[in-house]
Amino acid sequence: MPPQANPHEQGHELFLNRELGLLEFNRRVLAQAEDPNNPLLERLKFLCIVSSNMDEFFEVRVAWLKENIRLHTARAAPDGLSPEAAYHRIAEDAHALVEKQYKILREVVLPEMAAQGIGFLRRTMWNEVQRQWVRDYFDRELAPVLTPIGLDPSHPFPRLLNKSLNFVVELDGRDAYGRNSGVAIVQAPRIFPRFIKLPSEVSGIEHGFVFLSSVVHAHVDTLFPGMEIKGCFQFRVTRDSDLNVDEEDVKDLRAALQGELSQRQYGDGVRLEVADTCPHHISDFLLEQFGLDSDDLYRVDGPVNLVRLMQVPDQVDRPDLKFPPYMPSVPKELRKQPDMFAAIRHGDILLHHPFQSFTPVIDLLQQAARDPQVVAIKMTVYRTSSDSALMEALIEAAQAGKEVTVVVELMARFDEEANINWAAKLERVGAHVVYGVYGYKTHAKMLLVVRREEGRLRRYAHLGTGNYHPRTAKLYTDFGLFTCNEDKCADVNSLFIQLTGMGNPGKLKALWQSPFTMHSSMIDAINREANIARAGRRAVVIAKMNSLLEPALIQALYDASQAGVTIHLIVRGVCTLRPGVKGLSENIKVRSIVGRFLEHTRVFYFFNDGAEDLYLGSADWMGRNFFRRIEVAFPILDPKTKRRVIREGLRPYLVDNCQAWEMQPDGRYRRKTSRGDRRRGAQIMLLEELAAKDRD
Repeated sequence: MPPQANPHEQGHELFLNRELGLLEFNRRVLAQAEDPNNPLLERLKFLCIVSSNMDEFFEVRVAWLKENIRLHTARAAPDGLSPEAAYHRIAEDAHALVEKQYKILREVVLPEMAAQGIGFLRRTMWNEVQRQWVRDYFDRELAPVLTPIGLDPSHPFPRLLNKSLNFVVELDGRDAYGRNSGVAIVQAPRIFPRFIKLPSEVSGIEHGFVFLSSVVHAHVDTLFPGMEIKGCFQFRVTRDSDLNVDEEDVKDLRAALQGELSQRQYGDGVRLEVADTCPHHISDFLLEQFGLDSDDLYRVDGPVNLVRLMQVPDQVDRPDLKFPPYMPSVPKELRKQPDMFAAIRHGDILLHHPFQSFTPVIDLLQQAARDPQVVAIKMTVYRTSSDSALMEALIEAAQAGKEVTVVVELMARFDEEANINWAAKLERVGAHVVYGVYGYKTHAKMLLVVRREEGRLRRYAHLGTGNYHPRTAKLYTDFGLFTCNEDKCADVNSLFIQLTGMGNPGKLKALWQSPFTMHSSMIDAINREANIARAGRRAVVIAKMNSLLEPALIQALYDASQAGVTIHLIVRGVCTLRPGVKGLSENIKVRSIVGRFLEHTRVFYFFNDGAEDLYLGSADWMGRNFFRRIEVAFPILDPKTKRRVIREGLRPYLVDNCQAWEMQPDGRYRRKTSRGDRRRGAQIMLLEELAAKDRD
């Protein structure tokens, strides 16, 4: 029987734990590595994605919990768990997840790869030709740059970079100076790949590799001549990667960040990964060096830096073992009219990435940079690539004498350095670069172009759910809208004035904005559906997002469910709402889609007595998005575009029966199965539909 609850009771049983929800998401990703319907090399990638996700989980969320424990923070999360209780639950689940991950690697993925002629040669199985090739590689490439560090009073335990590959070597005997520490550290050079491809005539298979760790293990004795090697064990430490910058207490945020970035690699340790062969006295010694305890230790039977295997598919020319290639299409409105401004004047244009190309966004900015009629360009930058054509177009526009204003978010986690570099380049060519508002991350995705036409100024805007990042636009699902609608463009202009100036927020005509109106507007829309349901009429809420955490909004959804509103939530990652609880949320269904692409669109639909109010936006339903970020949600007003968003952004995800997971009241997920019905995968359907449609 599912739990029951009083809908008006604000008890902890109404909410699930955020961190445990993140681990549940990684279980769903891990299931993709097990799924035989996925191509083999893509299954390897999913294993690596889990590792990458877990790295960030420890660097951010676990580090935050451990800091709260250290400071004796008493306040519990909405789910009622104290930081200490949450940490112990997380450690138990995380250990189980990692154990399963490596078991899939060892027992499923690697054997199937070997059967396809793709193998990692174990050093205990090398033949003489392979041993000599590896020895030559070690002598030629590795030995000149390795620096063994024997531990003694003059050589204390070294500062090791976050997530770097290292080896702890147990020694016996005395060196040339009579020293006998018994332990040494060898750091793997960061510039070297973590696996090396052998010539096929050496490996004996089409694609043969050796791990860098195997190369070091095989020749570590050469680094300690005259001493006995009792053991050599790979390890790496994961560190707290939060930046300690008090935005209210610095005069130059960019300079302060530059100072902090160099120290990010040396934060407090939060996790230690070691080879499963590492003896306990050695792992205990390492735990002591990093100030960690047994719950923080992860013994793995495989490479400790598993995420680096993400590069293997790029070195293996086997299209049959990868997802079929696809070519993002371009909407026919833009194929017929390459002049972006003329096309947008004809009507709003919707792009659905990655099924449709991101190139039109670049085209708009490049045309704006070169168009003598364009007088100003304004843009927000949260994440972008280090070689961004968009940023180059902004530089070109500034060099051409146009007024270029760029709101660069310096506190975009793990992208701070790239954003600082672009900010400096833009400033050098005369662009106006601002860093948003202290205490609020600028997360909204907005681009505004001001053009002189027929004696007056006309504004064009692009609003999106995802970042201005050409590479991730090929991997993440997102919507982008081109418009010259006066109300929307006026709102975007007002937001830029608000971000660059110091005035109070004005009333916007079309957009909802965080931190001012978005939260209350979302709750008002949900409450309106509840009132409609109480009046006996049809009421529906459908929302798609990455995460759902905000307690007041969750309570509004619970109340709406009790009023009879049908609620469908498509939440990719963590959801702390409990669906399907009798007396609380029996009208709420939550599903998660995990597939080839990372689901990233935010779509909010309210039936509203048939008016079908529809918004796209940059914000998840999280406290940080509502109250500590600059976000926008923009309405889709054109009936044709609205139908398309519903048809592409919601319906396929509600009927998906092969990539969908349904959330249970206890927070666990159950995978949907086709049970003899036609397999319907939202992403597969969209690839087929959009490509076919845009060829017409």
